[in-house]
Amino acid sequence: MISRLDETFKFQEVAMDVRMQRQQILASNIANADTPHYKARDFDFRAALEKALGNKPEESQLYKTHNMHRNEAKNVLEKKFYKTDARHIHEVEGTREDKSVEMVAGVPLLYRTIEQGSVDGNTVDMDIERNHFTDNALRYEASVTILGQQIKSLIGVIQG
Repeated sequence: MISRLDETFKFQEVAMDVRMQRQQILASNIANADTPHYKARDFDFRAALEKALGNKPEESQLYKTHNMHRNEAKNVLEKKFYKTDARHIHEVEGTREDKSVEMVAGVPLLYRTIEQGSVDGNTVDMDIERNHFTDNALRYEASVTILGQQIKSLIGVIQG
């Protein structure tokens, strides 16, 4: 019983920590919406959560499906576009990967693909960023609420 309780609390703690890190990145995107040449960033929350929990993301069905779609997108891109220089950045399924990848929560911090270009080279789309920011904040609050309910029920059981 205690080990199951520990697992539940550990999951909530890890999920909230990864959500906090994502919220900081999304807030940075929003704060730099008017910065010339700023590139919006994000990371795969599910992969980061699995990594933080000690699971191997590549073993999960979700990760396999995601990579299958990435590989299909990569094949389409390679057939339609050609690199003219080895330093060109390769884009795959909504993210842009660079050789020098910064890591956050054990997963790569990636660039968002430009939905609509801007004259100053900034890739922040405020509608997209606000949606991601709000969704992440709501999910964080839900985790806090769930954790609070679990603590209340534990206290109820202890008090009898």
